[in-house]
Amino acid sequence: MDASPSEISHAPAAVPDYVEADRGGGRFLISDLCSYLESYLTNDQVREVYRAYLFGAEAHDGQNRLSGEPYIYHPVAVARILAGMRMDHQCLMAAILHDVIEDTETAKEQLAREFGPEIAELVDGVSKLTQIKFRSRAEAQAENFRKMMLAMTKDIRVIMIKLADRLHNMRTLGVMSPAKARRIARETLDIYAPIANRLGINSIRHELQELGMAAYWPWRYTILRAALRKRRGNRKEVVGNIEDVLRSRLQQEGFDGEVYGREKHVYSIYRKMLEKKLSLNEVADVYAFRLIVDSVDTCYRVLGVVHNLYRPVPGRFKDYIAIPKANGYQSLHTVLFGPHGLPIEIQIRTREMHRVAEEGIAAHWHYKDTGGGALTPDAAAEWLRNLLEVQKDSGNSMEFLEHVKVDLFPDEVYVFTPRGQIFVLPKGATVIDFAYAVHSDVGNQCVAARIDRRLAPLRSQLRNGQTVEIITKPNSRPNPAWLDFVVTGKARATIRSFLKRLEQKEAVELGRRLLERELEALGRGIASIGDEERTKLLAEIGMPGFDELLEQIGLGNRMAKLVARMLLQPDDHPKPDGGSAGSLTIKGTEGMVVSFAKCCGPIPGDPVIAIFSPGRGLVVHHQDCPNLGDFRRQGQSWLDVQWSDEVKGEFSTALRLDAGNQRGMLATIASLIAEEGANIEDVRSEERDGLSTSLRFVISVRDRKHLAGIIRRLKHVPFVLRVNRVIG
Repeated sequence: MDASPSEISHAPAAVPDYVEADRGGGRFLISDLCSYLESYLTNDQVREVYRAYLFGAEAHDGQNRLSGEPYIYHPVAVARILAGMRMDHQCLMAAILHDVIEDTETAKEQLAREFGPEIAELVDGVSKLTQIKFRSRAEAQAENFRKMMLAMTKDIRVIMIKLADRLHNMRTLGVMSPAKARRIARETLDIYAPIANRLGINSIRHELQELGMAAYWPWRYTILRAALRKRRGNRKEVVGNIEDVLRSRLQQEGFDGEVYGREKHVYSIYRKMLEKKLSLNEVADVYAFRLIVDSVDTCYRVLGVVHNLYRPVPGRFKDYIAIPKANGYQSLHTVLFGPHGLPIEIQIRTREMHRVAEEGIAAHWHYKDTGGGALTPDAAAEWLRNLLEVQKDSGNSMEFLEHVKVDLFPDEVYVFTPRGQIFVLPKGATVIDFAYAVHSDVGNQCVAARIDRRLAPLRSQLRNGQTVEIITKPNSRPNPAWLDFVVTGKARATIRSFLKRLEQKEAVELGRRLLERELEALGRGIASIGDEERTKLLAEIGMPGFDELLEQIGLGNRMAKLVARMLLQPDDHPKPDGGSAGSLTIKGTEGMVVSFAKCCGPIPGDPVIAIFSPGRGLVVHHQDCPNLGDFRRQGQSWLDVQWSDEVKGEFSTALRLDAGNQRGMLATIASLIAEEGANIEDVRSEERDGLSTSLRFVISVRDRKHLAGIIRRLKHVPFVLRVNRVIG
């Protein structure tokens, strides 16, 4: 399935009944796998796994991996990885068969007949789409990723098989070309290791990260690992002594616990050095000790013991037992000043917490003998529900992949609702991200927020422990500017989906007005166009429906004048030369399909024209805008427009103001503009000669009359030398 060592070459090689499968350095037989399975599966279930092996060996007969080994080595090794997490027999059967649909002549229907629909669905979930031709490798990868993730939302075992498949491929990456190995390693670090982390499967996550770094940054990995080995050699005795002291102190206090000393992984140290711009000597918690005890109560009591033994580093204690991570991880973390000032990290957890930390979601799942009844932890279930929402709101597979990548950041912040409910969000999440995490409707209607009872901007980044209250209004809607600062995939996908639907609705309405205007110039109206005429035109131009045609007109992709002529036969109207359509009235409430040019800032009362911009609709300019260029000479590219008598909203325009330098000048001008009911959107200053300063303001006003009143007030300020509006 992956473009990796599991790629195959065909050769007439016989596959033995019992094969050896690579396990990252050691080898084991299929008989060894079956012997291991007998420790937790029934004899009937083990026989079913072996039956799947025989089917897979026959299907892959004659296929070799790039290493030259029989292909069946790979799926058996994948099953062995999953057996180590004590996955159910159906998951192991699907793992052994996971490539037969993609790489052999076996059809999904054949698998369903032989092993049942559940296993067929699992195998299909991890199989690539090979029958569809894609425009690019990126599009193919994104569509295959979306297919797999959606299958995962139905059955988490799909991603378990995929992660085990990727892990074995990474273990045997050496036979690949360097360029291909780097591409696979990059994908592993960007997608699969974060997914393993999101599901709490640290045993797989750490190995994927180590192997990915070794393949993608081989020199960095080699040098850093050598430096760590040298450092460990110098301190090996000290670390061993700390482990003995911790174990002895637990026994003295009467606690039954296990103590394990370990060195941090190379990749995690590298990421910390990179993100915090630290040297290796500055990374504090290179050495860590894990204390595993029998109960939650004992965890907190042992914490007191280690704090009495070594002095804690202020601000480095984290309680993931009271507030678990989003992937279900629970543990107490503290950093201590060890012997000779050596900083050491202590993790304290129960045996069950340790199992969850290593196996993640696999530790939460059990399966009935009938093959159903999977249970999911709340955090993982919530993530899976979010994936379905992101899929629904994503326009295509590339966009879906982008949203999911954003959601796989490991760092988290924990914030509270006013009622005390905890929400876990990625680091850097804003108020808007929190609103969409509560509910999509809350995000769409968000207008303001209070953080710890104080009003705060919607773009405020959240910090651990804050209480956030969202203020909503029923008729409000998302602002496109929110896309500049939201970080969660759910928020981004929901905002984009809402704006797309809104733009579509507004484009249809604008297209209707434009077509009505042209038809009226020809003596007809939209209401008088019959279904037969519409159907004939839609068939002629290949459009699925009349609203879709109106949308294309509103977005500027089709000219209303040409569509009107095509709708009407020559003898159906009295003006064969087309006549002259009246001006389109602008109300200011057309939404995103009518925009106002920033170069000239037209406001109600200005003489204006509109330019058709394909995909955007109409862009309204001041008639004196110097950037109009050749548009006036292109009759089909611009449109006469005029302001409605009932214009609503505020419009941006620019002022240039020269003023004498004096203390409080900017504050005085800003205060005066605010008193006149205008908002300052932007201000820039440029000192001219030491005595005066030129200021450029972008302000929002209601119309020309409102602007004239502001200019008049500014001219009466004693230190204001000159003020005028900027057009272009």
